[in-house]
Amino acid sequence: MQTKPTLSKSTLRGTLLFILVLIVIFVLPDLITHFSPKEKYHIRYSDSVVQEAVQTTKRNKKQRYRSRRKKERYSAPDRAFDPNTYSVEQWMALGLSEKQASVVLKFTKYGIYSNDDLKKIFVISDELFQLIKDSTVYPARSKPNYENNYPSHTFAEKPKVNINTATISELDSVLGISAFYATQFVKRRDLLGGFYDESQLLEIWKMDQEKVSKLAPKLLFDQSKLKRININTASTEELKTHPYISWNLANSIVKLRSQIGRYNRIEDVKKSVLMTDELYEKLKRYLTVD
Repeated sequence: MQTKPTLSKSTLRGTLLFILVLIVIFVLPDLITHFSPKEKYHIRYSDSVVQEAVQTTKRNKKQRYRSRRKKERYSAPDRAFDPNTYSVEQWMALGLSEKQASVVLKFTKYGIYSNDDLKKIFVISDELFQLIKDSTVYPARSKPNYENNYPSHTFAEKPKVNINTATISELDSVLGISAFYATQFVKRRDLLGGFYDESQLLEIWKMDQEKVSKLAPKLLFDQSKLKRININTASTEELKTHPYISWNLANSIVKLRSQIGRYNRIEDVKKSVLMTDELYEKLKRYLTVD
């Protein structure tokens, strides 16, 4: 009868220790990896990259909107019309905003009698004027009826006051306005660089259409006396001093100039996304490229 081989205690301990070492080597790393907290990774973009992308998207959207709006903005009237009888809604139907239409009615309230009068209303752009000028009709200007039995007298016509050169005392004495209004006229004139149209007088504090209508026949709006800003040399600081030019618009004009080299025509400033048609009509007489 054969005796079964037996393991000694030292051999058994060595075997168990070997197995334990194998477990540590091959199993423990997987356990550590499995139970260790997983680190989360986040991809972050710099604020400047995100902001630039957002601004580019807004600019592209705005340009597409302005381009589409420009094509569809104005409509020609379907029949001949008298601008003096048009309502706010009818002017809006031609493409003006409610605010622009209200400005037109302030002028037509006192009567306009020709396309020249219509063109002087600054909210009516050249584009709209070209669409409607052949459809306008005007009432005949009424003439005073003098009785023949009154002796005829020849009155010397009083010279008009050049609002772009007159002093405060001249405005006060000739126009018969108070020193307060005369001072306001000169302050606004110096800020603008001169007045080119009577509608600008409405920008003066406490001046309304009734007062303007009384003063306008006594005034000469000499556009040759306007101070003009050279958009090819003016800095942002110089441009923003004009009441019609904000800092953002001034900065845009300078940046656009650096991109295209120089402005060959005043109309080139309309390439700025901040230059609206209405603002350009008000501002163009104060700009020069020479």
